[in-house]
Amino acid sequence: WSSDVCSSDLVVLLSIRRICSLSTTNFRTWRKMFEYVLLSIVALVAAAVVVSSSYNAIAVHQFWATNPPPGAFYIVNGHRMHMNCTGSGSPTIILEAAVGDDALIWGGVQPVLSETTRVCSYDRAGHGWSEALPGPRDADHIAAELHALLLQAKVTGPIVLMGHSIAGLYMREYASRYPEELAGIVFVDVSTPLQDEDPAVKAVDSKTPTRWISMLLLRARYIAGVPRLTGQCSRYMPGFRERARMILLAEDLCDFPFHAVAAEMDSFNQSGHETVHTGPYGALPILIFSQDVTTMRLPVSAQQTADLAKAFDQMQEDLKKLSTRSRRIIANRSGHYVQLSRPDLIRTEVPLFIEQIRGTAPQPTNYGSTVTE
Repeated sequence: WSSDVCSSDLVVLLSIRRICSLSTTNFRTWRKMFEYVLLSIVALVAAAVVVSSSYNAIAVHQFWATNPPPGAFYIVNGHRMHMNCTGSGSPTIILEAAVGDDALIWGGVQPVLSETTRVCSYDRAGHGWSEALPGPRDADHIAAELHALLLQAKVTGPIVLMGHSIAGLYMREYASRYPEELAGIVFVDVSTPLQDEDPAVKAVDSKTPTRWISMLLLRARYIAGVPRLTGQCSRYMPGFRERARMILLAEDLCDFPFHAVAAEMDSFNQSGHETVHTGPYGALPILIFSQDVTTMRLPVSAQQTADLAKAFDQMQEDLKKLSTRSRRIIANRSGHYVQLSRPDLIRTEVPLFIEQIRGTAPQPTNYGSTVTE
């Protein structure tokens, strides 16, 4: 943040310096007026960015200073990592968020799941309250870090891994490395290995801004404090029962972890190569939640959108091959964030899944099925 503000300050100072020097130049009057107007606009915009960015940074610092995180901290590889465990019982559900998100994203479902068993949500390195860790941010390293965190927190097996989006790759790596600890897996509209190599994905990617341009624009938006100015830092989050948790997540989303996101996205293909041959996992219980691909809205042609929807649907369908005891639920009218758009579905199905693992509920009779709910 400080480097961006300094850059804006420099722009303001250079613009003012140039404006002051215009009177001593031999330029024609029209050019002097043009430069004066242009530089005045640039200086005003840069100054506005400095003020907005400074206000946002101060507000973020003040909020976190007066709102301590739920849970506890543990040292992994010499760095502090955050985990929040609630409830009691076995197996323990380990919640893993998408890239750019942290433990708070599960605030709408963790309290309910905790009524059935112990639930631990955590922040990957560089996200939320967890400090950044050196080295690559690929599936191999992230799975090993989670294992070390669980050891430090004395969270012993059995566990059920439950993750969203890119976490699907990390969970598959964990399941291959530490199969003896696992009692089940819950995929929540997860990424699949090497999905970017699918022709439909490539076709859409070729029509949309490259990843680094998107990150640059996103960074500029957050540095300028646009989300706070537009009220997004205090907006209502669907599915959250407590206003305090809702505000906590909204405020958290106004402090975006750019470096951690960039590092994980840079390693996305590497993570795909590391996990493309993971599984199958025998008879390990697996529950798959998928978004409703009919809700996809993309800035490309209708045909490309349809092709991408079909490809993603097949990727989710192929997840069932990872176990003989898998089943898939398509969350009707849900987008990618199923835990936000259809928390009711997760609150109902996951506790039942846990009871089935325990043997206290009848086993499903529809393994291998795909249903829409």
